[in-house]
Amino acid sequence: MLKDKLSSPKGILLLFLAGWWILNVIQAAFTGLADDEAYYWLFAGTPAWGYYDHPPMTALLVAMGDFLGGALGIRFFFTLLQPVSIYLLWTLVRPASPTAKDVLLFCLICFSLPIAQLYGFIAVPDSPLMLSVIFFIWCYDRFCREDTWKNMCLLGISMALMAYSKYHGALVVIFVLLSNPRILLRPKLYLSGLVTLLLFLPHLVWQYRHEWVSFRYHLVGRNGFFDPNDVLEFWMNIILVFNPLFVVFYVRGWGKGEYAGRHVRKALYFIAAGFMIFFTLSSLRGYVQPQWVIPVSYSFVMILFGWCRESPKAEKFVIRASWVTVALVALVRIEVIFNPLGLKFEIFGNEGKYAAISDLAHGRPVIFNGNYSVAAKYIYYTGGEAFCQPKMDYRTSQWQYIPNDRNFTGREVIAEVPVEYADSLTPKIILPDGNTFFYAVVPDYHSVREMRVDILNQVPEMASPGNVLGFDLKIHNPYMYDVVISPDTYPLEVVWGRNKERFSEYVADFGTHTVPAGSSLTLHVSFTVPEKFQFEPTHKSLSGNLDYRVAFAIKNRGSMGWFASEEKTVRFVK
Repeated sequence: MLKDKLSSPKGILLLFLAGWWILNVIQAAFTGLADDEAYYWLFAGTPAWGYYDHPPMTALLVAMGDFLGGALGIRFFFTLLQPVSIYLLWTLVRPASPTAKDVLLFCLICFSLPIAQLYGFIAVPDSPLMLSVIFFIWCYDRFCREDTWKNMCLLGISMALMAYSKYHGALVVIFVLLSNPRILLRPKLYLSGLVTLLLFLPHLVWQYRHEWVSFRYHLVGRNGFFDPNDVLEFWMNIILVFNPLFVVFYVRGWGKGEYAGRHVRKALYFIAAGFMIFFTLSSLRGYVQPQWVIPVSYSFVMILFGWCRESPKAEKFVIRASWVTVALVALVRIEVIFNPLGLKFEIFGNEGKYAAISDLAHGRPVIFNGNYSVAAKYIYYTGGEAFCQPKMDYRTSQWQYIPNDRNFTGREVIAEVPVEYADSLTPKIILPDGNTFFYAVVPDYHSVREMRVDILNQVPEMASPGNVLGFDLKIHNPYMYDVVISPDTYPLEVVWGRNKERFSEYVADFGTHTVPAGSSLTLHVSFTVPEKFQFEPTHKSLSGNLDYRVAFAIKNRGSMGWFASEEKTVRFVK
């Protein structure tokens, strides 16, 4: 009886999924943490309804696995997501009377997508997004067949799960609705949206209280400049992560065959086309990460599976190509765990690298400059105290809501010195991975990160070389100690730059001024626009104009810093 069940199509699928899950659990336990995983582990230590970069689903899953400890604890619940996702996909694309051969073909196709292999065990937001996307399509299919109150609620819940996983789940909803405009005539569809809104309301409240920081970051903060290499790299990455051996068959199988239900089929086609078009256009303004289009995986599995069932030649090639891919992936998995090639990558050598910095710190806190994940990894691997000072040339992060640096007040700390600030006299150590860690010993540390600068007067919309710009400033000090603003203590800088490029920083030398503890200071600062900035733009904007972001920063001497004031836009006219 049991043997018959296991040899049935459903039994074969469940055996495959169980085996895949076990493989991913082993991989999760013995693979070093990627940078972002340590960062999300840090999220989990401070439960909240939102975080700077992402909604809270990733942090929740990491926190749930904390009882297991180590890398497996961080990743455990992520390993459970993919088997459920694949099972739901199968229920949507399977033929009316599936055979064991159909199941094996379907499983082999899923297993041969490199992007599916990676996101089967690492702890990143794309994994819960994948489950919530296919759950949404499953609920959408039920709702299209019968718009009952139950199906309406399920549809609303599935959209909320996507929203709590990753923001661009909204694109999935948009493209699915575009695939079936007539569904907009159903009143219960809008009630499902109300369910989503009610469930997502706590996160929206968090965003409101934090000035919509995540939305501003994703909609504006990622903007860069047009570079044809970004477009080319995007498409090369897409071909790679979805298996270059299958590209011809994705094209050949597009729109052919009656696989899956009509609504599901159209929805998956619209998701594939919509994501490709949307992120190709996004690549015109900066780099696009390949995992952002991961929902397209379901569309390509459907297309490939359906086409292979109709074309024996395609099926024969896909099976052979899949086994080649599986063999290559197996080698990669072994390398990821044991690193026999001695590669230098973020998942390798973490214990030794951070132990070396910990030995140097000898119990003192460490302030890292710019790299949010390095500080998180240091805490994870050493248990030491650390903080990440945000970097204007890169971006800020969740660290702006983690007040670790306040705990360092008056203590001796080790502060990383950015390589661009280092010279031959800067102390340094060579880390086991070959990188150099420049540092300074700060005997009596006082943070100025939370100080704020209000620009009281109107900043001109245009400026030319030689123009003298006057700024009336109000500097706020939230700390319990006085802060002395001067070029030799805590310099006030006028910052000129453009998003995704190196910023030019000019110390405002206007003497020495003390901002009292818990108080503010109003003063006037003049700045002469130079003929050339320290760092000239490397990219021209599509409009051809040089629009700079101008702001003020208050910094610990020799360190990176973040904007203390609102950023103004000034057009530079020569």
